[in-house]
Formats: sequence, C-alpha cells, structure tokens
Amino acid sequence: MAHSSFSEQSAELDNVLRPRPIKPGNPMVLRTQVQEVGLKPLNGIEALHSEISSGRSTPLPPDAPPSVKSISSARKQVRAQQKQRLFPSIDYAARVSHFDRRSDYRDFRGFFVLFWIGLAIMVLTTMLRNIKDTGYPLRVRVWALLTANTWQLGLSDLAMVVSTGLCLPLQLVFRRSNSWLRWSDFGMAIQSFFQLAWAAFWPFMLNWTWTAQVFFTLHTLVLLMKMHSYSFYNGHLSTTERRLSALDKPENASTAAAVRYPSSSTDLSNINTETEKKKHEDDKEILSRLREDLALELTSPLGRVTYPQNLTPINYIDYILCPTLCYELEYPRTEKIQWVELSWKTLAVFGCIFLLTITSEEFIVPVLHDSALRLDGVDSLSEMGLILAESISLLLFPFMVTFLLVFLVIFEYVLGAFAELTCFADRHFYSDWWNSCDWLEFSREWNIPVHHFLRRHVYGASRPHVSRNMATLITFLVSAFGHELVMGCITKKLRGYGFLAQMMQLPIVALQRTKFVRGRRLFNNICFWISMILGLAM
Repeated sequence: MAHSSFSEQSAELDNVLRPRPIKPGNPMVLRTQVQEVGLKPLNGIEALHSEISSGRSTPLPPDAPPSVKSISSARKQVRAQQKQRLFPSIDYAARVSHFDRRSDYRDFRGFFVLFWIGLAIMVLTTMLRNIKDTGYPLRVRVWALLTANTWQLGLSDLAMVVSTGLCLPLQLVFRRSNSWLRWSDFGMAIQSFFQLAWAAFWPFMLNWTWTAQVFFTLHTLVLLMKMHSYSFYNGHLSTTERRLSALDKPENASTAAAVRYPSSSTDLSNINTETEKKKHEDDKEILSRLREDLALELTSPLGRVTYPQNLTPINYIDYILCPTLCYELEYPRTEKIQWVELSWKTLAVFGCIFLLTITSEEFIVPVLHDSALRLDGVDSLSEMGLILAESISLLLFPFMVTFLLVFLVIFEYVLGAFAELTCFADRHFYSDWWNSCDWLEFSREWNIPVHHFLRRHVYGASRPHVSRNMATLITFLVSAFGHELVMGCITKKLRGYGFLAQMMQLPIVALQRTKFVRGRRLFNNICFWISMILGLAM
C-alpha cells in the first residue's frame, strides 16, 4: 500500500520540469542555509529514498552525514511542493520579444522619450555650430517669417471666429418659422449660401508670409467644418422636432420611418440600412416606434440635454472651443481643469514651434536655396536630375522630423490643451497610424476629428443618394481639394500637386488590397513609410 502511494507520488513528481541534477556543494555552507531557512524533511521521505531511487539522484547510504541528508530532503521538498529555491531561479516560459509581430506589448513610451532627447541633441549641436560659424546660437531667417503679419493675422482670425456666431440666430429663425424659412424648405439652402459667402469673404490668397497664410487657411477650414456640422445637425433636429409635434395629430402626419443622423461611431456599412429594416415592421407598431425614435434623436447620448435647450450662446462658444469638428448636444466631460497639465501642453506647443523653426532654418531652407541656385545655371537634364535627387535625399530626414513635430503640436498638444481647457473628456484625436498598411487606414487613424467629419457629413450625407464607391470617391475629392488649398497657400500657386497626390492613393489602395498583397502587414507598412518619407521630400 505504501509502495503504491509512493509510485503515485513519483509519477506526479516526474511530470514537473526540473533543472539538470548538480553535485552537492560545500556541506558546511549547505548546513548553514538549511538552518537559516528552516527546511524540514518530508514525513517518511528519508525512509523511502534509502530504499528506492527517484531515478534522478543517487540513493543515500545509511551512514550519510546529516548535511547530505538535509540536501536530499530539500530536493524532495522543492520537487513535491514547488517552493522557491535557496539560490534565485529563473522562470522560463514560451514568450515572444516585444517587437515580435505576435506580441501584445504596446507600451513604447521610452522611444517617445528617446525621440525628444534626439531632438535636444540636434538643437544643441546646431547651436554650437552656429556659434562657431557666426558667433550667434540661432539664425533669424525663419523667425522673420513667424513674426511677420502677427497683428493682421490675430485681428483677422478673431473677426473670423466671431462671424461664425451668425449660425445661432439663423438656427433660431429656421426653428420658429412656419413658412418657407423652415430648414426642410429653404433653410438648408440659405445656410449653404451663407457658408459659401463666408468662405469667399475670407480670401485664401492674401499677401502674407506662407506661415501666416497656412495657419489662417487651416483655421478657416476648421471653422467652416464646425459651422457646417453645427448648422446641419441642428437643422436636422428642428425637422425632427416638427415631426414629433405633428404626431400629436397622427391622422395628418407623416408616418415615414425616422432617419437617424449618423454619429461619428456609426459603421460605414450600416449607414442607410436602418430605414430598410423598419419597412418590415407591423403597421400597428409604426406610430409608437416612430415617436420613440424621434424623441431619442432629440436627446443627447448622455441623456442630460434635449433639443432645443442647446440653442444658446454659451453652448455655441463651448462647441467652438471644444477640439472636435462634429457637433453633438452633449459631450463627456472631466471633473475639473488640470492646470498643471494645461500649462505643460501650452509650453510644449511653443517648444515644438521652436524645434520646427530650428529644423527649417538649418536643414530645409539652406538645401532649397542651394538647389535653386544650382538649377539656374544647368541645361543638361541628367545634371538637373542629379541635383534634384541630391536635394531630395538631403530633405528626407528633415521633412520626416517636421511632419512628426507638426503631428505632435496639433494632435497631442494644441488639441490636448483645448480639451483640458473645456474639460473635454474624449482625447482620442489619433490612433496608431504609424502601423498603417495602406493610405485608407492612415486617413482614418492619423486625424480622427477630420475623419469623423468626412464620414458623417460627406460620406454619410451622400450615401443615401449614390453607391458606396461613389460616396467614397466624393469623400476623397473633398479631402483632396482641402489638401490642394493648403499647398496653394504655401507655394502661392494652384498647380494640382496636392490634389493629384491625394487621388493617387485610390489606385495604390486598390493594389494593396489584392490577394497577392493583402495580409502582408509588414511589407505594406514598409511601403507606407517609404511613400510617406519620399512624398514629403518631393
């Protein structure tokens, strides 16, 4: 019976992976360790190991010294109870490295710190070189661009922001009107005409420096999108409110299914499908279901605000300051402003602008100036191509650093500062676009506020009238027009480079989604970064 119990215990111990047996060490040292730790022999284990070997160690003789018996007892105890060894052991398991494609590890903040340390080294070496060459730590060519037209830019931008407030009284007129000024009649056309006139009133081709012009153009486009979202969403709600009120006398009211305004989280494949599902409902349930849908559409997602309670100046000012392009009745909020965080992000904005200035002064402007001088006296196409190739190669790294700094200053620090100032809780302004495998994925993840606007107000608005592919094409056309506008402000000419580069993404995406390329994430990510770096320099 004892032999059977020992056989079962031996079978259990054989299933435990153990290290290779080692020779006993110094008996005096081991005896001291045993006394300090206080290991006790297992009940009955001494008698058993003298009769039967475990197969992994030599049986002890009857006259073995106490130190050797203590070592044998410790081995048996560790094997049986899996306690920690006297000497620190290493736990090995089947694991992958952090950079392995199968790894779930996502915390690479150390590389973010390394990025800033590298930029600090770049600034330090640049300042030392300038002191050696000119006696001054910094140059002033790009600083002159940043400080030019400051007052004109500030006053024009302030007037432009204030002028957007005309959307609020227009919405109040559209809601209260019982004639042709209703949103569903001529209200939408009036609002559209106002937006076009507003955009034309603030000219894009002013006689300013390109830095001031780019800022003013980008802010104009941002405010235009904000106005459009605010007006068209509230116009939709005014029509919804009229339909709900008309159902108090259902005999003369329309019982067509409610059209829900697509939110920023609505999946593209689900747009314009809710109406089709409701066509198959029982006629008896239509009226009650319609009232419920209309009332739900007039209530905020958090349930604390109902249209038209939002049509106030305070609500509009708050929306203008919030870092979002899509209007909602209510947004999730934090409890209070973290002033330390706000100060840190504000300081980071000016720090990034300083780094952008250094990068432009030292690594971009000299290359462009030198290449322009060399191209003036060149007639040979081969020599011209060599100069262009050399200039592009010298601009690869500076433009990549510039792109990363622009991304950080906008999406991490400027939007983060406004989110902190307004207690805006949703800080998801970008996703892991650096892992993108095609340009569609990049466009969705690197600028989430604009992506939400295009999906909601361009794709979602055109999808009920055209096919999915045509709606995608319309969305790309609108985005390409915006990119060309910004490029035109920089070069002072509309040559179509930005528009062409944007539209060229469609055939590239179609190629990357073929069965020969689709699924090769590493290869597609390499192609994405190569095209990104080359495209910026070219």
